[in-house]
This record gives sequence, structure tokens and C-alpha cells, in this order.
Amino acid sequence: MLKNRILAAVIGSALCIGGYALAQQPAPKRNVSAAAHPNLAAAQRLTAQAFAKITAAQDANEFDLGGHAAKAKALLDQANNELKQAAQTANANKK
Repeated sequence: MLKNRILAAVIGSALCIGGYALAQQPAPKRNVSAAAHPNLAAAQRLTAQAFAKITAAQDANEFDLGGHAAKAKALLDQANNELKQAAQTANANKK
């Protein structure tokens, strides 16, 4: 009986730690050259700022975010990657 409780506590703790680790997404990279693509670089800067504000809201735990903040952060990261691809396409078309 005691072993089952300890096992349940260990598994529960591992799940909580794993969930917290997944929620801590890295901020989107700012990897578009501002000299070559000022508008795309500005858009990347804004996605990074939005990501930081969402993280601040999560940290403040202002209210139950229900997974929506994490999804918004994932979508911002996706938008950031698309901006990088747009810059790469523009670079390829300049040749």
C-alpha cells in the first residue's frame, strides 16, 4: 500500500515537472537581417515581444489560461519561422 502511494507521488511529480518543462518554450529567434529585410526583421522583433508578454502573463498567473497562451506562443514561433522563410525566398529571388 505504501509502495503504491510512493509510486503515485513519484509519477505525479514527474508529470508535473514534464508539463512545466513543455510550457517553457524558448523565445522565437530573431534571425532575419534588418539591413537586408527591415520590415521582416521588424515583424520578427514584434513576434518576440508578443511572446515575452504572453510569458509574463503566464508567470503572473493572472487567471487560468487554459492552454491558450501556450498555443499562442507556438503560433508566434510558427509565424517567426515563416518570416525567416520569406527572407530566404527574397534572397533567392534577388539572384
